[in-house]
Amino acid sequence: MRYAALLRAVNLVKRNRIAMADLRRILAELGYADAKTHLQSGNAVFTSNLPAVELECHIGAALAEHAGLQCAVMVRSGAELAAVLAANPLGREPEKPSLYFVSFLAAEPDPAAVAALATLDVSPDRAWIVGREAYLWCPNGTPRSKLAGPFVEKQLGVAGTARNWNTVSKLAALTAD
Repeated sequence: MRYAALLRAVNLVKRNRIAMADLRRILAELGYADAKTHLQSGNAVFTSNLPAVELECHIGAALAEHAGLQCAVMVRSGAELAAVLAANPLGREPEKPSLYFVSFLAAEPDPAAVAALATLDVSPDRAWIVGREAYLWCPNGTPRSKLAGPFVEKQLGVAGTARNWNTVSKLAALTAD
């Protein structure tokens, strides 16, 4: 099965640095086939027969051991990424895909936390929570967004890592069966 691994908070300025060649090497050493990376922000695709929860643990432990990285790893299958695209709450392709994000959450958040987030005024931004994904529309860009940084994670009580719609679409294409 094709998977995407999304590393949280890597290669941001001088913190949690890893070369994509090293990430590919670590994935290959774990026995995952056809490992490729996309961009420099901790996105990798590969093939494995293991379930996603085991992959998250194995990759996280290997990154700590071989690269000294302590970061959350979210893994989604190609089918899950296709479902993320299909569940787009905008109901259409975003006009500016670089301003529309999906935060991949480590677990499905508590419904009470989701309800509490829905009551907050974050305009002009908007957030929708669908299962283990938070869709974030930030029309003025992330520097001015109330949803930027760890805000959504803190509100939901779940770790996450965000990618813009262009990256999500590309990862879905790279993991398609």
